[in-house]
Amino acid sequence: MDDNTRRSFLKSLGIASVMATKRIRHVFASNSATSALAQGYVPPRGNIRVPESDDQWKAVKDYVDEPGPEYRHASESAFEAFRDIKYGVRIHWGLYALKEWWDTSWLFLKLSPAEKQEYQEHYKTWNPTGFNADEWMKFFKENGMKMFAITCNHHEGFSMYDTKRRVTSRVDWTAPGGPKLQNCDLAYSIMETPFKRDVVREVCDAGRRQGLKIDLYFSHPNWYDADFRPFCRHPLLPGSYGIPDLTQEEQTRMMAHHRQQLTELLTNYGKIDMVCLDMWLGKEVWPQLRETMLALRKLQPDVMFRARGIGNYGDYYTPERYVPGGKGTTDIPWFVIYPLGRGFSYSGADDHFKGSRWVIQNLADTVAKGGNFMVGIGPDRNGTFSPTAMSQLEEVGQWLKVNGEAIYETRPRPGDLWKEGDDVSLAESRPKNGEQPAVTSENGPIRFTRRKDERALYAICLQWPGPTLRLRTVGAAQSTKITLLGVNQSLKWHDDTSGGMVIETPSTLQDEAKRPCKVAWTFRIEGEQA
Repeated sequence: MDDNTRRSFLKSLGIASVMATKRIRHVFASNSATSALAQGYVPPRGNIRVPESDDQWKAVKDYVDEPGPEYRHASESAFEAFRDIKYGVRIHWGLYALKEWWDTSWLFLKLSPAEKQEYQEHYKTWNPTGFNADEWMKFFKENGMKMFAITCNHHEGFSMYDTKRRVTSRVDWTAPGGPKLQNCDLAYSIMETPFKRDVVREVCDAGRRQGLKIDLYFSHPNWYDADFRPFCRHPLLPGSYGIPDLTQEEQTRMMAHHRQQLTELLTNYGKIDMVCLDMWLGKEVWPQLRETMLALRKLQPDVMFRARGIGNYGDYYTPERYVPGGKGTTDIPWFVIYPLGRGFSYSGADDHFKGSRWVIQNLADTVAKGGNFMVGIGPDRNGTFSPTAMSQLEEVGQWLKVNGEAIYETRPRPGDLWKEGDDVSLAESRPKNGEQPAVTSENGPIRFTRRKDERALYAICLQWPGPTLRLRTVGAAQSTKITLLGVNQSLKWHDDTSGGMVIETPSTLQDEAKRPCKVAWTFRIEGEQA
């Protein structure tokens, strides 16, 4: 694609005027994956389909078609890089931080018309001077995160970046006689606040300096732009307040705005590793959304798209607020997203955070099943995170400094061999204050991971095993070497007469103060026999 063609494409979306030719050429030419569409493309292996049990797939499966030969998922190398991540952070930030809403912008739907109007005017006063992208990203890198996600647009419609999309129709919630449509002309973005800084650009640049992978969150629906009514729980349901149904002109404009913003995110911010799409639009506009996906794939062929709203055009899916009970039913990769506090966004100093133990146990459980784990936190109105949340994530980082080799770039054992011991619901039935759950088996729950080159197996004990650790699904050869991560000595072991092996733990480690970590101890087994 030459520069003139690129300019024409971008001009059709209303954004060519704000892009220098040099930047356009850099984005399209420097991304080596672009040429993969023509040659060298290796498709992802396996059955890349969203599980039938996924709730958001159920919402669109009746009208979202199956990708045809003209559509290509990200390459196998992109899928492998995604599977290597294992641990990351989701940053939820938007106007809802001013209200300290635990449930992000969802609480907007419960407001009275007067409260909705007042909420939508908050942006005029927002000035988060405590925000420091470099401090954020340095903290995440130092504490074991390999990626970050940032909300560019949540459902409320407010953009956390310098979008050139212009909203031309909104709701006057307090108009005489009831809410009415109102013409307007604004971006409704962070650039129109007193802050006037592109948050997305700053975190992308800072994250890239730290070597973190970048995930940009984008909500399909938009509750501020009236052109998006009535798709996906828009506050203007059909017939609400006597407001007329969407016209064809408005629908066309809606989909142009939708494509324009996603194009901006994949054009203005360098290489993007993931785009976290959320919710859905509807059957009426799926043909246009499908064309958008084809166009976006040409911009950055190796970006991994979250499957929400696009079905099997997506590259990964996200169990939310729970960890699946087993390994996936298809070959599509997955990323658990789970808030550390009550919700994903900042909800005040009294928020109850689940604790580092909870994060570590669920991380180990998720990775053993072949998934990734993303913990969700949100900064306050000033751009700073809860000290309690940061302290708990630091404790996770300390654990990863000892045990990270059993997490990063690993793969699960085959079949049901990802676990031994009692199966406990670490995600939903957690004890209060992050205390270790009670278990009844001899060694408690054990989660296994394996190096990609299969040269080492890791047994992560979620409960200290005591003087001996019995592994029933692991065989050993004479040359097998076993160590406890964080302890520089080989451990004694012997065959178990009933099958498997028994590992002896050093007597000094029966004193918990002398163990390499406070929770989830990892035994490295080299030279084991399946």
